[in-house]
This record gives sequence, structure tokens and C-alpha cells, in this order.
Amino acid sequence: MTAASRETKSWIRRFAPADGATTQLVCLPHAGGSAPFFLPVARALAPHTDVLAVQYPGRQDRREEPGIESIPELAEQVTRAIVESADRPVTLFGHSMGASVAFEVARRLPGTGVEVLGLIVSGRCAPPCGCVARRKLSTDENILDEIRRLSGTDARVLSDEDLVRMILPSLRSDYAAVTAYRAEPGARVPYPVLALIGDADPQVPVEDARAWREHTDSEDFELRVFPGGHFYLNDQPEAVIDTVRRHIARWSSTAPVPGGVV
Repeated sequence: MTAASRETKSWIRRFAPADGATTQLVCLPHAGGSAPFFLPVARALAPHTDVLAVQYPGRQDRREEPGIESIPELAEQVTRAIVESADRPVTLFGHSMGASVAFEVARRLPGTGVEVLGLIVSGRCAPPCGCVARRKLSTDENILDEIRRLSGTDARVLSDEDLVRMILPSLRSDYAAVTAYRAEPGARVPYPVLALIGDADPQVPVEDARAWREHTDSEDFELRVFPGGHFYLNDQPEAVIDTVRRHIARWSSTAPVPGGVV
């Protein structure tokens, strides 16, 4: 195994390898999240879509590595891993912080040889996104209060001092990246965009999610609103996965045929 492939393996996890699939879905987790968050997605979409779940440094088996406190830098490294590992047309899916990372990755993929079908952004307002930057998250307690507010982590974890101590480093680096992130003015992608949110998300108003329309050059934009809060996708995984599945199928059917052969 080459050094490059070892590095890619640390970033990309395939929990339900689908070697015969015609497309791949790259999943990017939320702040404090990790690749196994997308295990149910991988199992549900196999064997028709091969799911590549991204594992950020600073957590779980990568906990000895320093976290990355910059969305653009994180996107650069994820992009390199995707370029090396993607061997079929890909769709990018990111939740919360992962949506910002996915957007920045999508901006970097043109010209790399990776065919992108579309971008799915979940639980995140369109840039410039001040929904997190406006909040004071400068201390560990501020960050933990934010996690409780969004109901994204089991309350039993947050009440266990040892577990909190284990997850705090990744939360600090992720929230540093989120609060510092500013997309370039007028930043856009050339791909279809699907925005997903919960109707009771305390962080993302519907109109802020609808503004993703302004960040794609494609005419293909859709906003889907589900019942629930910031982690609406935990409450109704079947409906969310079905929406993802149908959009991948539609985007695949309208993708240009290589060489222009019909």
C-alpha cells in the first residue's frame, strides 16, 4: 500500500462496499461527528450506491491527530482523498458543518477528473452563514450547551465526564472551523443542489436554507423541509434516505454521457 493510499484510507470509510454500484455518495459529518454516523445510509443504499463516509482527524481511531480548524483546509484534504478514491460518478452529501465542507469540496472538484452528479446540503444555511458565527462558542461549556440545544448527542454521553473529555478536542477544532468560515463572495458550484432541513431547526430558518439557490449555476435546485429539529434525519431516516436515493437516480439519468455517445 502506498503512502497516498494509506492516507486516503484514513479519510474514507466504506461500511457496506458496493463494488457493482454505478454511483458513489460521499458523506461528510457534522461538527463533532464521525464517519459511522452514516453507517445506516451505507447499508440502506447498497448495493445500488457505494457510500464513502469521511472520517475527519481528531476523533475515534484518528483521535491522536490534531483537528483541522479551517473549513477550506479541511475541504482541500477531503478533495484529495476523493480524487484518489472515487471511481464512479459521485454525489456529495454533508450535514451541518459537513454541508459547508461539501460545498467547498464541490468548488474544488471541477477539473480533477471526478464526475459530480450533485450536491446535497443538510441542516445548514447558505453562505454567508452566520447562524453559528453569531453565537458565543468560545468556551467548552458554550460548545456543550450548543450541542445540547441541537440535540445531536445522546444526553448520556454529555453527562459522562470521561466521554466528554474524549470528544471535546474534536468539538473545539470543528467549532473553531465553523465560526471562522466565510465563503468567498459569490461562491457557486456548477452542479444541481438539494437543500434539506428540519422545520423546527433552531439554527437554520427556511429562507436561509432556500438561499442555497443562489450558489449553484444549475437550474436544478430543490429545498425539502422535513418535520424535526437540527437532527431531523435521525428521526426519519427512511424518508431522508429515500429522498437522497431518488435524487441520485434522477441526476444519474441526466448526467452527460462520456464522449457524447447516446
